[in-house]
Amino acid sequence: MSKRQLEYGRLVEQALRTVVRDVLQRVAAEGMVGSHHFYITFRTGDPGVDIADYLKERYPGEMTIVLQYQFWELEVDDEGFAVTLSFNNQPERLRIPFSAIKVFADPGAEFGLQFTIEPDQQVVSLPTAPRDAIVHGFKDGAPPSADTADEKNEAEENEGAPDDGAKVVALDRFRKK
Repeated sequence: MSKRQLEYGRLVEQALRTVVRDVLQRVAAEGMVGSHHFYITFRTGDPGVDIADYLKERYPGEMTIVLQYQFWELEVDDEGFAVTLSFNNQPERLRIPFSAIKVFADPGAEFGLQFTIEPDQQVVSLPTAPRDAIVHGFKDGAPPSADTADEKNEAEENEGAPDDGAKVVALDRFRKK
């Protein structure tokens, strides 16, 4: 009988993707409220991503969309969401699986999630697993960048810095070393 490691990083990211789904379902049902708006960065080449060919050519790796004022027909299911956005005054329907999302940020709530475990990555054991999800808080209205090592290192270095209202919780700090 082989011993398998629990894949906590993957489980946490699945749970956090459920948060994204629930938020989008609420907005689809009730509309956007208050100062909430979303920056969503996703991998354009992932399976299930359905965007216009010219958008895929322009953004071959990843793309960030903003759901704030001009979006239509937001539909959400267990696998992902579809939305119509305007690109150069042309409506385009996008279908994005939750598994393709790299960053979800709501500057109006000073809230963001960064996903680092890609669906096709194999997690062999906890000590060698990729970085888990990072939960960001931010004050300046800018979403967290998708994948800069310098910002990740800066966040780790500033763990003991005075609290300015922003919260950074790196789940790596609880991992065995």
